[in-house]
Amino acid sequence: MNASRQAQKLVLGTAQFGLPYGISNTDGQTPQAEAKAILDLAKQAGIDLIDTAIAYGDSERVLGKLGMTDWQIITKLPKVPDSCDSVSEWVQKQINGSLQRLRLNRIAGLLLHSPTQLLEPFGEELYRALVDQKAEGLVDKIGISIYGPSELDALPGHMTLDIVQAPANVLDTRMRCSGWAARLKDAGCEFHARSVFLQGLLLMRPADRPAQFQRWETLWQAWDTWLTVHGLTALQACVRYAFQESEADRLVIGIVNAKQLSEILEAIDGPLPELPIELHTGDLALLNPAAWGTR
Repeated sequence: MNASRQAQKLVLGTAQFGLPYGISNTDGQTPQAEAKAILDLAKQAGIDLIDTAIAYGDSERVLGKLGMTDWQIITKLPKVPDSCDSVSEWVQKQINGSLQRLRLNRIAGLLLHSPTQLLEPFGEELYRALVDQKAEGLVDKIGISIYGPSELDALPGHMTLDIVQAPANVLDTRMRCSGWAARLKDAGCEFHARSVFLQGLLLMRPADRPAQFQRWETLWQAWDTWLTVHGLTALQACVRYAFQESEADRLVIGIVNAKQLSEILEAIDGPLPELPIELHTGDLALLNPAAWGTR
């Protein structure tokens, strides 16, 4: 498959359109003019799906101003507040707000940013509210965004989903090794792999990695040495590995500027030698960015 055909598997992540997201992001929030340049290049490459969230600052509003009628949009609901009296009314209000900001009448997907709330006493009402949005035609597919497969283990079996977004990268093989990637495919549920670059940490030069990650120095040495031996850039390795994850239906890639997207598109084609086994880790202190701020 050529690069242009492969690019259609990409989902444009737009957290950076609304806030300065990512540990390696030194450019801050993407200006609107640059966001338009990214969208123009993505469309030219055959990308048709955009990932955003209510929690991503002004991302939905920026996208709405740029015009989303020719795009498929996935957005995510934030955590249901403790003060919520009616979960269904809250969900309705949130999706109405998203549609207004995006200037659309319907969206391709609605995911939960905090799916562990499905295990709360109001979890059944929350799930039913998602199903109702789908039944009413406001969203095409419903799903969840998770940190790891253990969240799927805990999910009640009757809560069927259309999309599961989960991390997968050269370090993080939990979705595949747990068997959940294959189980989702068998169930007809799309698996959208995210954190392909681990918020950019995997792309950082050794000298630029924050000191808090020095505890994994053995892993970084294996990564840096393997890249040097095979003459690959970190970007090439991460992108090609992601495309080799055959069970992933889509790959969510966060973009700060059009140059980054161009480099990603150019990195798709080419060989990928077998990765050293010592790169694969289950250490959540490294794999889960939510844990980074605690160090």
